[in-house]
Formats: sequence, C-alpha cells, structure tokens
Amino acid sequence: MSFSKPIDMNAVQVFVAVAEEGSMSGAATRLGISQSGVSQMVRQLEDDLGVILVNRTRRPLSLTPFGIALKNRGAILTEEIANLKAQVVEAGRGINPDLRIGLVDSFAATCGSLLIKRLLGKTSQLSIRTGLSPQQGEALLRRDLDLVVTSDPLMDANEVVRYRLFSERYLVITPRDQRHPIKTLDDLRPLANALPIVRFNRNSQVGMQVDRYLRRIDLRMPNRLELDNADALTSMVAEGIGWALTSPMCLLQAVAYADRVSIHVVEGMGLERSLYLVARRDEYTTFFEDACTIAREVIETSLLPRLRDIGSGVDKLITLNERTNHE
Repeated sequence: MSFSKPIDMNAVQVFVAVAEEGSMSGAATRLGISQSGVSQMVRQLEDDLGVILVNRTRRPLSLTPFGIALKNRGAILTEEIANLKAQVVEAGRGINPDLRIGLVDSFAATCGSLLIKRLLGKTSQLSIRTGLSPQQGEALLRRDLDLVVTSDPLMDANEVVRYRLFSERYLVITPRDQRHPIKTLDDLRPLANALPIVRFNRNSQVGMQVDRYLRRIDLRMPNRLELDNADALTSMVAEGIGWALTSPMCLLQAVAYADRVSIHVVEGMGLERSLYLVARRDEYTTFFEDACTIAREVIETSLLPRLRDIGSGVDKLITLNERTNHE
C-alpha cells in the first residue's frame, strides 16, 4: 500500500454496508447498486490498503481482523460524512457545527453552565474543556479549541481576536479567628510573619501573577503549600492553615467555605486579573459576537448578584468592560 494515496471514502462506505448487512448482496440492495459493483469496490479497497478485509471462504461472510478494524472506524467516518451536508447548511443559517470551547476553571465553576445553556441553541454540538488558562490558550492556537474564556489574553498572537469581559481586583482571606484587620499593604507583613501563605499553583496564570506581585512589593515567604484550585485553597484557609491572596471569582468558586474565612479588601493593592473571550480571527465571527454579549449578560445577572451576597464589598472589586467592540 502507498501511504500517500488517499483512501476512497465511497469504497469505505460500501465496505461498511457489507459489514453491517453481512453479505455483498445485502449491501447491494441497501445501496441500490449491483452486487458485482460492491464486490469490485471491496477488492479495490483491499488492494489500496494491502490487506484482506473479507474472509470469502466462509458462509456467512466474515471479516478479518483488518476488516473489523476498518468497520469500527469506518462506521464513525461514514456517519460524520452523512452529517456533513446538514452541518454545512446549518452553518449557512448561523448555526455552527460542533464547536469546542475552553473555560478557565473559576469561570466554568461559577458561570459556565449558564453560558453554555445560552449558547446551545446556536450550535449543533458543544464540546467543553476546563482547565488552567495557559493550557486553554495553547489548545486554541493548536486548533484543538475554537473559543476560550481565559485570563491569558494571548497578546503575542496576531491571529486571534479577544474581548475583555471584566477585571477583578484581588483580596486577602484569612482564617475566621484571625482578628487583626488587613486594610493596607503594611498589614500584610505581620500577617506573613504570623501565618504561612497558601498559594495557587505557580503553573497557573493566577499563581504566576500572585508570585510576581509578592516579589514586586518585596514580600518574600517560603513556599510551603500550593493548591491547583480555588476550592482547595479556600478550604485550607478555613481550616486555619494559612492566609491567601485570591480573586472574587475564585472566592465564589469556593463559596462553600466563604463564611468560614475573613475577607479583607486591601487599600492600594495593585493586583488584578482580567478574563477574556478569545477566538481565532475571522472564524465563527457571528458566534463570537453572540458569545461576547451572552457572557457579559451572565456576568451582570448571575456573577455580580452572587458576589453581593457574599458581602464585604467583594462585588465592588469587579469592573466590567464598557467597550462594545473587540480587538
């Protein structure tokens, strides 16, 4: 077999029909072609692949191991081909086929279900992947994802379009029995001397950002405990293990523990992050515009009210993007 020669998908469809019907004659009847035509196409496919697909010495017809492998994969491909025309037509009507969306963990846990519920009517199928922002951005550039909600705006990538959903200033959380209020940056030093810091994993966008900020204000502490999600981090603080820098959305992600920690809004703490909607430029343009509008509505009607319920002015740390266009 020449591996550079493409496989005849029409022949694959004929072979799948033979495998499913259990005979050449059954496949011929199903497809509306002659039995000799079916037999010829199966033999040509065997020649192209360089393997025997059908055991012709037995009755009823049986498949060789090569034939079984081709049937299993070929049936999937045949179904995808059958759906292709419908998907193309739907795309022309503004309904996009099988979109793959990546959501950073904190957004997925707090707003993801509402966003996806609103987007489902605009797609034939949605595939959702959650994870850390750097991983989502890399997957978008590799074309493994079509759209991502991320804290990494991919500023070095010219082939993407991005829309800033909102920015959020960080806050400090401490164990509930920690009585001393943390109001200024100067209050962080005695806190750091009294309790260890609980950090986000430094492979995450949030973890890297917090580390850079602590170095900038010359607050250096041993790295004793790292967590890779907001629930775990907040629970550690709730148990009195240490204190942490976190964001309003991450605190909402861990809302089950929010009433067991003290929340401190620190004056002059210039640490914040933004969340963006990012897609490849000139792909699914209408869908991207709709997704921007829907995501903003979800943030206004769901995220902000739930942050207000937490109290301590946490919702005031959110700044929505006032722009209606995107880059």
